[in-house]
Amino acid sequence: MTTDHSGSASSPLTLRDLDALEVDRLKGVGPKRSAALAKVDVRSVLDLLRYYPRRWIDRTREERISDLVIGEEAMVVATVQRVDQRRLRGKRTMVTVVVGDGSGRLTATFFNQPWRARQLSEGMDVVLFGKVDEFRGALQMSSPVVDLLGDQTGRVVPVYPQSEKGGVASADVARLVEEAIRRSRQRSIADPLPDEIRRRFGFVDRDTAIVGIHTPEAMTDVADARRRLVFDELFSIQLELVRQQRDRQATEVGVDHAPSGLMTGKLLQSLGFPLTGAQQRVIREIVEDMQRPHPMHRLLQGDVGAGKTLVAVHALLSAVEGGFQGAMMAPTEVLAEQHHLGVSGLLAGLEVHDPNSLLGTRPLRVELLTNGVSTADRRRILAQTQSGDVDIVIGTHALIQDAVGFFRLGMVVIDEQHRFGVEQRAVLRDKGPDGSEPDVLVMTATPIPRTAAMTVYGDLDVSVLDELPPGRTPIVTRWADGPLDEAEMWSHVRDEVADGRQAYVVCPLIDASDALEVRSVVETHEELIGGELHGLAVELLHGRMTSAEKESVMSAFRSGDVDVLVATTVIEVGVDVPNATVMVILDAGRFGIAQLHQLRGRVGRGTHASTCWLAGEATTSDGEARLEALVESTDGFALAEIDLELRGEGTILGDRQKGRNDLRLASLKTDREVVTHAREVALELLDADAPALEALLDDAAVLLGGEETEYLRKN
Repeated sequence: MTTDHSGSASSPLTLRDLDALEVDRLKGVGPKRSAALAKVDVRSVLDLLRYYPRRWIDRTREERISDLVIGEEAMVVATVQRVDQRRLRGKRTMVTVVVGDGSGRLTATFFNQPWRARQLSEGMDVVLFGKVDEFRGALQMSSPVVDLLGDQTGRVVPVYPQSEKGGVASADVARLVEEAIRRSRQRSIADPLPDEIRRRFGFVDRDTAIVGIHTPEAMTDVADARRRLVFDELFSIQLELVRQQRDRQATEVGVDHAPSGLMTGKLLQSLGFPLTGAQQRVIREIVEDMQRPHPMHRLLQGDVGAGKTLVAVHALLSAVEGGFQGAMMAPTEVLAEQHHLGVSGLLAGLEVHDPNSLLGTRPLRVELLTNGVSTADRRRILAQTQSGDVDIVIGTHALIQDAVGFFRLGMVVIDEQHRFGVEQRAVLRDKGPDGSEPDVLVMTATPIPRTAAMTVYGDLDVSVLDELPPGRTPIVTRWADGPLDEAEMWSHVRDEVADGRQAYVVCPLIDASDALEVRSVVETHEELIGGELHGLAVELLHGRMTSAEKESVMSAFRSGDVDVLVATTVIEVGVDVPNATVMVILDAGRFGIAQLHQLRGRVGRGTHASTCWLAGEATTSDGEARLEALVESTDGFALAEIDLELRGEGTILGDRQKGRNDLRLASLKTDREVVTHAREVALELLDADAPALEALLDDAAVLLGGEETEYLRKN
C-alpha cells in the first residue's frame, strides 16, 4: 500500500486507489481468509474500510455482573471461565458457558448450538447480551447474543458483523481494519468535498471519519464519523441522479409536442365536476414539461382516489392533439381492462384530424392490448397502431414486445411503476419516433415518504396530488379481532348487500397452505357460499384464472350481478366499482401498510358510506401497530411515514439482485435531514461546475459500483 495506479506515491489515497488494492495485500490474508472475506463482499481494502461495525462496546460503561437485575435485558463484558457440552434426549445438545468479570459469575446456556463449544474457549473475552434469569440461585442467560472481542482492550470496542459459516470473526476484521488504517497513515485518505461544505455542516474530513468509525477513542468519535460517512453514502446517490438528470436534459431529444388545448378543453368540460387545485397544478406541470426540448421524466404520486387517472388521460390526450400517439402500461390484465373502460368512456365522442377521411376527422381510437386479446384482434390492433390509426393503446407488458410498433409514440404513462422492472420501462421508452424519446409519466398510488422519493426517484421531477376530490365518501376502518367482531363484520356485509350494495373479500393466497395458517381464496369462497354469505351471489377472482374468466367475473361485478367478489390482491390497484361499499381483508396482519391502504381504496368510490374491515389477529407487535395505524388514518402519506418507521427502507437501489452495495450506515428513517442536505449540495456543486466535481463524481462511481450506477441510469 505504498503506490497507486495514478502514479503518485505521495498524494492522498482516493477511494478508487483503495478499491484497486485487493484485500490480500494485508498481512495474514491468504487464499483461505480471502475467500472467507469474499463471502461477506469484502474483496478490496475499500470494501474492508466500508465493512462498518454493527455496534460499539463502550467499556467505560459496561454493566458488572454483580449489578444485573433479574428479568431485564443486559449486556456484559466478561471472560470465559469454563465450557461444558452434553447430550440431551432426542439428539438435542446443551452447551453451558460460565463467564466472570471480577464482580461475579454468569452462566450462559445454548440449546442445539453445539458449535458454541468450538467458538468459545477458556480465557476468551466476550460480550453477552440477553435477558437475565435465575436458576438454582445463580445468574443465567439463555441463548444470549454473543460477540467475540479477542484481546482488544480499548475504551470503545467495535463489534463487526460475523459470519460463522464464512469464518469471519469480529476480532479478525478489527485486526485487518487496524492494519489497513495504519498502512494508509503515510498518505492519508483524500477528501474532495470542499472545505466550505464541511464547515457548513460541521463534518469531519473523510480520513478522520474512517479512523473514528473503526478505532474511536470515545463514542463522540463514532457519532462524528457516522454523520460524515452517512452524508457520503447519500450524496453519492444524489450526485449520480442529478448528473443523469442534467445529462439527459442536455443530450436527449424529446418529442416536439404542440398541444392545442381544444380536445383537452372538451374533456374537462364534459366531466361534470371541477378539477381539484392539485390536479390543475399537476396538469400545468405536465403540459409545460411536454413543451420543453428534452423528454419529460415525471413521477406522479397520489393517494388512493386523488384523481391520477384523469391527469394521465389529460397527458395522453395532449399528445394526441399534437398528432402523436399515447401508450399506457398497467401491471395486470384486470387493471389494464379497467383503464381501457375508463379511458374509452372519458374520451367518447372526441374526434381527431384525419386527412384520409371524407370529413377530415375520425373518432379518437382507444385500444386494449393484453395477452388475453384474441389472435385476430391482436393482429388488427398491431397493424393499426403501426399505421397510426390507433391513438391510445392501453395494455400490460404485452406493449413492450418486439412485435409492437408505433407510428408516432409521444407519451408513455406507466401505472404502478414499481411493478415493472427497469428493463421493461426502458424498452417502452425506446419506441419513440425518429430517434426522439417520448415523454414518460410514471404513476404510483403508493405514497412514498419525501426522503425515500428523493433517493429512489431523485432523477425524476415529482408531482404530488395531495388533495382528494370533493364528494369522496370517507372510509371507516374497523379491526375485527376475534369471533364476535367477525360475526358483526359478516352481518354488515349481508346488510349492505340487502341495501343494494356490493362487497369485496380479499385473501392472501389462492390455495390452502399448511406452511401459512391463512385462508386461501378458493377455500374461503367455498366456506362463504355455504356459510356466512349463503344465498348471495358470490364469485371468485384470482391471478391463475384465464383472461376471459377474469373479465367475465369483473363484468358481472361491475354490472351488479355479483354481490360479493372473493379475490386475491389482483384487485389491489385500479379496480373501480362505485357501488362496492365494503372491503373485508382476511388475515390482514399478513399484509403491509401500503397494500392494506391500496385494498381499502377499492371502496369509498361512490356516494355511499363505506367500511373496510381488517380481520384476524396481529401476529407481531409491528403487525398490531400497522392495523391500528390503518384504523386511525386514511391519509396515505401519513401512513407511508409510519410504514417507514416500522419497516425500515429495505433495499434502496431498486429491484436488483443482492450486490456488493446498498446503504451501509445511512437510514432513510433516521437520516431524513441528511438526504435533503445531500440533494442540495449535489445540485449546488453540479450547477456551479465546482473544481472538485470530477473527483466527487469519481468517488460516487466507486461507492455505487457499476451495477448500481446502471440501475440508476435506466430507472
